[in-house]
Parts: sequence; structure tokens; C-alpha cells
Amino acid sequence: MSSTETPTSGVAPTGRTFGEIVRGYVARVRGGDVGSLPAVLGLVVLVIVFSSLKPGRFTTAFNFANLINQSAGIVVLSMGLIFVLLLGEIDLSAGFTGGTAAAVMGIVMTRHGWPWGPSLLVGLITGAVIGTVIGLLVSRLGIPSFVVSLAFFLGLQGVLLVIIGEGGTIPYRNDVILALNNNSMPIWLGWTVAIVGLTLYALLTWRTNHRRLTSGLSSQSTLLWALKTGALTVFVIAVVYYLSIERGPNPALKSIKGVPIVLAIIVGLLVVLTYVLNRTAWGRHIYAVGGNAEAARRSGINVPFIKLSCFMMSSTLAALAGILIASRDNSVSPVTGGNATLLYAVGAAVIGGTSLFGGKGRVSDAVVGGLVIAIIANGMGLLRQSTGNVYMITGLVLLIAASVDAISRRQAAASGRA
Repeated sequence: MSSTETPTSGVAPTGRTFGEIVRGYVARVRGGDVGSLPAVLGLVVLVIVFSSLKPGRFTTAFNFANLINQSAGIVVLSMGLIFVLLLGEIDLSAGFTGGTAAAVMGIVMTRHGWPWGPSLLVGLITGAVIGTVIGLLVSRLGIPSFVVSLAFFLGLQGVLLVIIGEGGTIPYRNDVILALNNNSMPIWLGWTVAIVGLTLYALLTWRTNHRRLTSGLSSQSTLLWALKTGALTVFVIAVVYYLSIERGPNPALKSIKGVPIVLAIIVGLLVVLTYVLNRTAWGRHIYAVGGNAEAARRSGINVPFIKLSCFMMSSTLAALAGILIASRDNSVSPVTGGNATLLYAVGAAVIGGTSLFGGKGRVSDAVVGGLVIAIIANGMGLLRQSTGNVYMITGLVLLIAASVDAISRRQAAASGRA
């Protein structure tokens, strides 16, 4: 147990006043701990710019919900990649892993008439198996992850072509699977989930903070807890309210309102995966291996297992991402998970604040970065900009994010925080 964690009587919570909270945060930023701040600021700037240029279309509830559905696959794919990136590794095959898993699911569900439950399980298992093979080659044989995942990138692309055929598709006809990334929850259910979730968050964070305080460990002040909880509450209520209003282009023919189902899936994954990374020994070991694999090995951590399990997690979430993309498209094609899908997913993680050098990142980075990429594509599409311009702007944003990461790491090393 470190000196900062030794139970002592009378340890005061950090940041007891608003001024202390602000000064402490500024000090962390100056020391290189910027987190998702650049991405959040970029998100705000992009929303302001596109809202000013296209106020009648960009800021509508319909477009807001559409952004969520469009970015869902990229966000979930990026969530899985974060586990690999935290190790300082890469998985170039994640996109086509998702496409292959979606194709396998489509075959057993559409062509063989399986129920959606077992079909979904088969798709996720397909992703887990692919991740297991990649993880074994990287962790046991020591082959660089770039080479292994590049080989699987090419191989799985071929598998998709063999399964589906060039120019062919596997249609999704199951209403439950199609609803995942197309339909919305009833309004009452959206509000219920939001209120219950906020209540549980407030109670659990208060309990954790109180237990640390009574144990003599460093903890956040009641004021900081209240500010975080209040800000989250306002944000969630605003989002649910905005999504609960009528957004259908022609309500007389079809009413569209309510929180998209896929948003609940993303939030659920965010909560569970964040808990896994921050509150379990496995999560702490991931950060340790990403920070210094040799030091982690010397401290007794099973480094090969950590690497294997992270690639399995990445590929399983990639399978879910591929299924969500296929749900949105109503079918699987040979390019599902291909094109720029993987690049956008890696870019989302980096833009959100995850380091390519390993040891630094959070699951929430995928959400923030995914929204940045989706807003760029959506906003420039509304402005009728070419695909080439979208790629160039997205590449520029990614380069800026990587530069911020490099500068923050240098500042952290200079300040002794690294």
C-alpha cells in the first residue's frame, strides 16, 4: 500500500471549496493530465459551428438521434480497441472481425432460421474465437500485433467474400435485431432507465466516497461529488427530454420519438466496461502491463494472459459492433466493417484521449471521440462537402489529437506524473 493510501485519521477530502477544485484541475492539466478535455472542447466547437451554418437541420432532434445511430458501430468498435491500445498494441482486423461475425450470424439466422438469441450468441462467439487466435499468436509466439492483425485483416476480408460473394448481401429480417440500431424505446421506459440510472450512480458514488473518507483514504469532497452528479443529471435529463419529443419528418404517417435502443446499449457497455477497468484486478493489470510490461511481469502479473484476454475482449466487442452496423444497414455485405470503419474506430479512441503508447485511456474516450468523428461527417454532409474533404478534416483532427497526446506525455514526464 502506497503512502497516499495508508489509512490515517483526519485525512481531508481533496478540493473542499470550488476554488480548490478549479485550481487542482488546472494543475493536473498543466502537468499533462488532459484526459478528454481537448476532445470535449472540440466537440463543443463543432456543434457551435455546424449549428450556426445549418441551424434548421443540424440541431434538430431527428438529426441528433440519427447521429447516435450512425456512430454506434464505430463507438462500440472503438470501446473494444481501447483494451488493446491500453497495452500499446493494435488490432487492424477489428473491422472485418465485426463483418465476419455479422455474416455468420446472418447465415444461421436468415438462411437456417435460428432464433435471434442463439444467432446473436454465435456471432459474439465468432468474434471471441478470432480474438483468441490473434491473442495467442501475439502473447505466446511473440509475433507483433501489427503483423498478426494485418494478416487477419486480409484473411477475414477474404472470408467475407467467400461467405457472401462479391456484390452479394445477407439480409437481416429479424425484427428484434433490426430494432437494435433503428428503433427507439417507449418514452416512459427511456425516462425510467434515466432516473433509475442516475439514482444508482448518485448512491454508489456517494457510498464509495464515504467509505474512502471513513477509512482515512484520499477522497473527493462532497462539493465535487455534488457538482459531478448535478452536471451528469442535467445532461442526461436534457438528452432524454430532447429525444422524447416528436422528430418524425411526417408524424401523421409515422411517429418517431423516444431514446434510441442503441444508446441504452452504449451506455450499458460504458458503465460495465468502466467498472471492469477501474474496479477490478484485471483492469488494474491492463494499465500496469500497458505502462511497463516488464515491471508488471516482475510484480507477478500474468502478462501473456492479460494480452490474450484484451484481444478477446476487443474482438468480441468488434463482433457486437459489426452486428449493430448490419442492423443499421439491414444486411451484411462484403464491405461491412471495411472501408474506413477501423480507421474511424482507432481515430475515435485517440481523439477521445487514449494514448497509442499504452497505459493511458478510458472507455469513455471511445464515446467522445466517436461523436467527434460522427459530427464531422454529419455536419459536412449537411453542408454538401465531398467525401474527400471529410477525410481530410477527420485526418487533421486525428493528427491534432495525437500531437496533444505526445505533448501531454512530455509534460507529464517533466512534472514527474508519468
